[in-house]
Amino acid sequence: MTRFTVLVADPRPRSFARSAALTAAAEVAARAGITSEPDVIDLADLGPDLLTESAASVTEALERVHAADVLLIASPQVHGTYTGLLKVFLDRLPELGLGHTVAVPLAVVDDLRNSHGIEEDLRVLLADLGAWVAEPGLVLAADEVEAPEGVIRAWADVAAPGLHQAVSVAA
Repeated sequence: MTRFTVLVADPRPRSFARSAALTAAAEVAARAGITSEPDVIDLADLGPDLLTESAASVTEALERVHAADVLLIASPQVHGTYTGLLKVFLDRLPELGLGHTVAVPLAVVDDLRNSHGIEEDLRVLLADLGAWVAEPGLVLAADEVEAPEGVIRAWADVAAPGLHQAVSVAA
């Protein structure tokens, strides 16, 4: 069975990025033939433990991410790129810690005209950790916050065939 994990890197608990990530995970999983329910890790819930060397909650979250076959990473855009919360967390993975993982980037941006940097930065970060990064990533604009389902469905239609193929090869 495919282990599907959703990693939310928004400093606000229960954020729009989280709800968009869960919607995107359900849509793309249904189209890619992934039947397992996603495991959800919300970094906002880990709070200050992220800066503690031996926090059990962070160690357990890192193990869950490392074990994922498919990892959907959702981050809002902050100062042109992904959150520091995500960087602090992923810096604790070992080199090539996502070497067997198919990663799916999701970025939430204020303005689509400024969205190129975060999607590209997420892609580079995940590839540096050894992940095969699915294309295309999903970028949601602030004006899509209230009703992202149409954009997410359209993205899932395009992204699912490649994700299905990548998961089949990785299995």
